[in-house]
Amino acid sequence: MANPEQGNQTTVTEFILLGFGDLPELQTPLFLMFLLIYLVTVAGNLLIVVLVVADRHLHTPMYFFLGNLSCLETCYSSTILPRLLASLLTGDRAISLSSCMTQYYFFGFLAAAECYLLAAMSYDRYIAVCKPLHYAILMKGRICLQLMAGSWMSGSLAINITILLMQQLTFCGPKEIDHFFCDFIPILKTSCSDTHLMELVTTVLAALCTLPPFGLTLASYIGIIAAILRIPSSTGRQKAFSTCSSHLTVVSIFYGTIIIVYILPKTDTLGALNKVFSVFYTVLTPLANPLIYSLRNREVREAVGRALNKFSDFLGLF
Repeated sequence: MANPEQGNQTTVTEFILLGFGDLPELQTPLFLMFLLIYLVTVAGNLLIVVLVVADRHLHTPMYFFLGNLSCLETCYSSTILPRLLASLLTGDRAISLSSCMTQYYFFGFLAAAECYLLAAMSYDRYIAVCKPLHYAILMKGRICLQLMAGSWMSGSLAINITILLMQQLTFCGPKEIDHFFCDFIPILKTSCSDTHLMELVTTVLAALCTLPPFGLTLASYIGIIAAILRIPSSTGRQKAFSTCSSHLTVVSIFYGTIIIVYILPKTDTLGALNKVFSVFYTVLTPLANPLIYSLRNREVREAVGRALNKFSDFLGLF
C-alpha cells in the first residue's frame, strides 16, 4: 500500500549505484581486479561448455550438469560485472529504473536456478558413489533433463513473483543505492510504499530457493563421505576427500552468504557487510566453480588435451 504522503514526492526514474565509490583511491585497482576475474570466469566457463558439447567422452550426466552450470555462471557474471566495470572505468554510476529491475530480474533468476542446479549435481554424485549399480537407471537422459528444467523453472517462478510485487511499489528516493548492483534490499530502501508484505514474501521465497536445495546437497555429501570412509585405500580416501571438500567449500560459501543476506534478520552489522557478502556469491563463486568442479578433473584435462591436439593438427594443414 502506498504512503499517502507520496503525492508530494517526486517519483524516481533513475538510481545511482554507489558501488565502491567510498574508495576513490582504489577505483583503478578494483577495475583491473574485477576485469581479470570476469575474463577468467567467462573463459573458464565457456571452455567447459565447448568441451562438454564437442567431446563425446564428456556426454555423461555429470558433465551435462557441469555444462549447464558453466552456462549459468557465464550469464550470472555477465549480469553483474560489466555494469560494475563500466562504472569503475567511467565514474558514471547512473542506472535507469527499468535497467535496474532488469538486472535484478536476471540476477535473482540465475541465483535461484543455481541453488537447485547445485543440488541436482550433488544428487548425481551421490548416486554415482553410493548406488553405482543403479546409476544408469536413476540418472538416464530423461531424468537429467527434468532435473535441469526444474532448476531453471524454479528460478524463473521465484523471481517472477518478486518482480510482480515490486512493480506495485512507488520509488521516491533516495536515488542512491548503496551497492554495486541492483539488489533487493537496497532497492526497497528507495521505495515510499509499504514494503512489509513484499519483504515477508521474498524472505519465504528466498528460504524455499536456498534451504531445501542446501539440505539436499548437504545430505548428499554426508552420504558420499560415509561411502568414502569405507574405501580401504588411504590414497583413494584422500583423493576423494580432497574433491568433496573442495565442492562442499564452494557450495557452503555460496549458500552461506545468500542465507546471511536474504534470510537472516536484517541487523545493522549484517547490513554493513552486505556488499562484502555479495562479492562472494556474485563474483567469486562463478570464478571458483569451473576451477573446482571441472578443471581439476582428469577427464576434463584429457578433453582439453584432445582439443589442443586437434587444433595443432588443423594448424599443421597450413
